[in-house]
Amino acid sequence: MFKTLKNALKTPDVRKRLLYTLLLIVVFRLGCYITVPGVDSIALNDAMSNTQGIAGLIDMISGGAFSRFSVFAMSISPYITASIVIQLLAMIIPSLERLTKEGGEEGRKKINRYTKILTIILALVESIGIYFAYQSSGIFVDNSFLTGALVVVGLVTGTSILMWLGDQITNKGVGNGISLLIFVGIISGLPSGIVTLWNLIVSNGAFSTTGLLLAIGIVIGAIILVAGVVFVQQAERRIPVQYSKRVVGRKMVGAQNTHIPLKLAMAGVMPVIFASSFMTFPAMIIQIFVPDIASQSGFLAGLYNFSIATSTSNVGIGYSIANAIVYLLLILGFTYFYTYATFNPAEVSNNIKKNGGFIPGIRAGKPTTEYLSSVISKLTLFGGLFLAVIAIIPMLLRFTNLNIAFGGTSILIVVGVALETVQQLESLLAMRHYKGFLEK
Repeated sequence: MFKTLKNALKTPDVRKRLLYTLLLIVVFRLGCYITVPGVDSIALNDAMSNTQGIAGLIDMISGGAFSRFSVFAMSISPYITASIVIQLLAMIIPSLERLTKEGGEEGRKKINRYTKILTIILALVESIGIYFAYQSSGIFVDNSFLTGALVVVGLVTGTSILMWLGDQITNKGVGNGISLLIFVGIISGLPSGIVTLWNLIVSNGAFSTTGLLLAIGIVIGAIILVAGVVFVQQAERRIPVQYSKRVVGRKMVGAQNTHIPLKLAMAGVMPVIFASSFMTFPAMIIQIFVPDIASQSGFLAGLYNFSIATSTSNVGIGYSIANAIVYLLLILGFTYFYTYATFNPAEVSNNIKKNGGFIPGIRAGKPTTEYLSSVISKLTLFGGLFLAVIAIIPMLLRFTNLNIAFGGTSILIVVGVALETVQQLESLLAMRHYKGFLEK
């Protein structure tokens, strides 16, 4: 990794992309400290001293921007929710499905435009909900319409700027812009995690042997977790493919052996990100209509507690277990959805057949399609279960009164985005250092 970074800094074009990405990340972090107009900073410190539930999850993703009520307080969560909605609609609306599968570059631009429009709508709804939810907390200078409009416009503008930053990083920088912004937001909580571990070791100025052992156990567990995520993210099943001799133009192309690399976690960390946003979306909507829902009882209060159980343990063990089960199913569902959206067994089978190839022991055509579908299904099941277990098991740490900044979901996102960014960096370097047959 360090060798790749060193080579990247030596390559002018790649170095320019890296510096541009770092510049936009600095802009993102600076924006996290710019408070929305109309907010009383003194009252804000008291009201946001302990963010829990949905607020805690948004605060983690936004890098602490929510607790500061900055212009980036909503982070990129409306865009993630909009992406989920658009991709689900593409499964039931034929015109959207055609744009997704057959539209090419123009189709992707239209889908991206629809996603951004829906993002603005969702950001508007969410910002109004946030304003009403905190209207009674006294963090605003007054409760006038003008103050409310300033807060809502400020939050929506912040989300729009983050969308633009994400697009710029993707097109002109290194890595996936949206994922990288989430990555930066999460790792910004690393210092508070270190402070938490230190407080376990030194409690009230006194050294604690039990706290030291617990801190060592947490560090070892995190290292094992990271190693497991890296192993699964990099693991692949190689399907052998043989091509027979064939005539291409006036030449006879000889037989060759190759393979199809199938990743164990082909969907990456996106199922976890989407499942987290999907689980917390009901709480966002409920807060719009019932700002004091946390202190009430009934069906809506139960749905709210169920929705925020992903990010807090204050709702009870029953809600947490139900939430964990649904969370697992959502991760599995999104894993299958993303895998089959990026890998079509029938299309791959047809391409192999057209080029005169076959998988040893498998007939070309439909048997090849069925074989690839079977392999993909098994790999996706294992990969989805792994993602779900890693995301759910660390949730139990919250019942031990530990407030560790890096949970299972955080580690999955951080490691997954880091691996994807390094791979893209390596591919950029390979393109610029490729030694062709003309080079000696």
